[in-house]
Amino acid sequence: MDTLIDLFANTQAALYEGVMQPIAFAVGLGNRLEDVFNATGWLLVGLMQIVVMLVVIGPLQRWRCVEPVTNSRAIRTDVIYTLIHRLGLFRVALFLLVEPVLDNLMGELRVHGVGTFHLEDLWLGVTDGPFTSFVMYLVVFDFVSYWLHRAQHEWRWWWALHAVHHSQRQMTQWTDNRNHLLDDLIGAVVWVFIAQLIGIAPTQFVAVVALTQLFENFQHANLRVSFGSWGERLWVSPRFHRLHHAIGLGHESRPVPRAGLARDVTRTGGALGGHNFGVLLPWWDVLFGTANFDLRFEPTGIRDQVEEGVDYGDGFWAQQRLGIQRLLQAFGASSSR
Repeated sequence: MDTLIDLFANTQAALYEGVMQPIAFAVGLGNRLEDVFNATGWLLVGLMQIVVMLVVIGPLQRWRCVEPVTNSRAIRTDVIYTLIHRLGLFRVALFLLVEPVLDNLMGELRVHGVGTFHLEDLWLGVTDGPFTSFVMYLVVFDFVSYWLHRAQHEWRWWWALHAVHHSQRQMTQWTDNRNHLLDDLIGAVVWVFIAQLIGIAPTQFVAVVALTQLFENFQHANLRVSFGSWGERLWVSPRFHRLHHAIGLGHESRPVPRAGLARDVTRTGGALGGHNFGVLLPWWDVLFGTANFDLRFEPTGIRDQVEEGVDYGDGFWAQQRLGIQRLLQAFGASSSR
C-alpha cells in the first residue's frame, strides 16, 4: 500500500509540475496552487480509471454482453458524463464552490468544541497499517452510500433528479456517471462532509473514491456475469446491480407501511423504493431487507418511460433541463398537499 501511495504521489507531482502548474499560472490561478495540485490528483485518478475501462471492462462487455448495442447515441451521452467527472471538471467545481464552505463549517464546529477525529483511532491496535484503515473507511463510506441511494429512491424530490440515471435503456460501463449534476453535487457534499468529520487522510479518501467509482463502472457494464450464490452476497456483481435498474423492479416497491416513513405511491400501484441499493457490498441490502438475488438479466429503464412514453431526455442538456422540471414539480406537489 505504501509503495502504491508513493508511486501515485510521485506521478501526481510530475504531472503537476510539468503540466498543471504552468497552465495555472497562464490562466491566472497562481493563488490557488494547492487546489490545482489536488485537482491534478483527481485528474490522474480519472485517467487511470478510463484506461481500465477501455482496456479491461470494454473487452469484457464485447466478450459476454447481455444485449446488443442498439442506441449508440445514448452511450455517447454517457461518455460525455464520464469525461466531465473523470477528467476533473466536476471536481474542480466542487473544489472552488463547495469545499471552502465545508472548510468554514468544520472550522466553526472546531471553535465550538466539535473537533475532527480519526475513525481508526477507535480501534487502536486493530487498525495496524494503512491497508486495514483503508478497508475500514471503505466499509463506512459504502454504508453511507447505501442510505444515500435509498434516499434517492424514496424521497420524491430526489428521485426526480436520480431518474436521469435510471432512464438509460442501454446500460454500459459508461452509465455510472449518467446523473443529474445537482444529484451528484448533493452526494459529493455529503461524502466530503463525512470525510472531514471522521478524519480520513486525503490519500485514502482519493483511494476510496477511485475504487468505488471503478467498481461502479464494472457493475453497470453490459456484462452477463454473476458471482454465484456465495459471491453475490459478498460483492455487488453486474447482475445484482442490473436488477436495480430493471423496469418496475429496481425503482419500485409495493407499499409497505412503516412507522415514520411516508412513501409515495406511483400510478402503477407500486411505490418509490426498489431493491439492490448496495454500491460495493450487498450486505446492507441483506441486512435491511432490500436484496433481490434472482438470477436473471432484465431490460433496464423506468416504467413510465417504457409504458407511457414519458420523456427523460435524449442528450445531456435535455436530461439536465427535464430533471430540474421534475424537481420543481415534485416540490410543487409537496407544497399543495
